Amino acid sequence: MTLRVLLVEDSRVLAERLRESLDGLEDVVVVGVVADESSAVAAVREQRPDVIVLDLQLKTGTGFGVVQKLGPARPKVIVFTNYVLPEYQRRARSLGIEHFLDKSVDYERLPQLIQELGAAQ
Repeated sequence: MTLRVLLVEDSRVLAERLRESLDGLEDVVVVGVVADESSAVAAVREQRPDVIVLDLQLKTGTGFGVVQKLGPARPKVIVFTNYVLPEYQRRARSLGIEHFLDKSVDYERLPQLIQELGAAQ
């Protein structure tokens, strides 16, 4: 079964690097790349991804806003951010976000985590 991933990232350079990294994984397909809150919500509803890789600071809106608008019947979420503040981590847990990664130290961990999620499906 193919794992469908949506990238929500406002840095075009990083989004391209992430897409290249994930496109190389077996049984993983990136179904879209968006850079703002409203586009992310629309893309989830249209593309039906299994996993969202979600930056917290977007061109407009926030990653937390995306999660709140989608509600509990949403795909799995991997927060991938430079903002690893304890209050953001607490807020993520309170919203039921499954994974919280630091862009500066967990870049190599992301593809591995995606593969683990795919294997668990």
